[in-house]
Amino acid sequence: MGVMSPTIRQPAVAGRFYPRDANALRADVNSYLTPEQPTVPALGCVVPHAGYMYSGHVAGAVFARLEIPQHCILLCPNHTGLGQPLSIMSSGAWLTPLKTSAIASHIAEQLKQSFPLLTEDSDAHRAEHAAEVELPFLQILRPDVQFVPIAIGTGHYEVLEALGHAIAEVLAKQNDRILIIASSDMNHYENDAITRIKDHKAIDRILALDPKGLFEVVMKEEISMCGYGPTVAMLTAARELGATRADLVKYATSGDVSGDRNMVVGYAGLLIS
Repeated sequence: MGVMSPTIRQPAVAGRFYPRDANALRADVNSYLTPEQPTVPALGCVVPHAGYMYSGHVAGAVFARLEIPQHCILLCPNHTGLGQPLSIMSSGAWLTPLKTSAIASHIAEQLKQSFPLLTEDSDAHRAEHAAEVELPFLQILRPDVQFVPIAIGTGHYEVLEALGHAIAEVLAKQNDRILIIASSDMNHYENDAITRIKDHKAIDRILALDPKGLFEVVMKEEISMCGYGPTVAMLTAARELGATRADLVKYATSGDVSGDRNMVVGYAGLLIS
């Protein structure tokens, strides 16, 4: 056995959720980042992760407003059901058609120490799209970005809250600001009118910086927000780190693009600062 080479995660959804060609991808991302916006040093954000055709304009509206620091924590749901309930990768790098971005190993290791339920597990990440689709935005805005990917496959509030506290504890010790990104779409596969009503009930709780309220309204109203877990953890951490406000940057549904209002997915972009 020689020295183990670091793991390079290959793109799983290039050519499906976003262009496989680097020039086309760069042009696409840049089109969603215009016009130029004044940027804010946020603590956290919520961004959607559907195909760029549907939700790229919402994600781009958020990323265009962010001062992207060198290090980010990228929380996403686990859509595939593979791997452990709280899966982290703490070494190696992720490849997109644009470039390779390294995992912020020193932060990942501290997170595992602070929160032992985080399991080293690349299986949960191999085919998961929700973190991958955010990466080209980060790479274009901050070419030296390093990140910690965490896929969340648990819906237990106490666990999500504890993860948020652990993230805050680790981030409070760093010298530089670290951005916590919660990758989430909103309500899925109901009509446009119902989706907008449900989504705004959830958005209101995010705007109130109320992770428990978000969890409760998602459960009570049966809002199929896939990334409520990442959002609860992000909100918990951001509040502990001193967040005082949330702003809804953009909201849309897939019906705005497809014209089909009978069966839509909602997309919300929010900044937490």
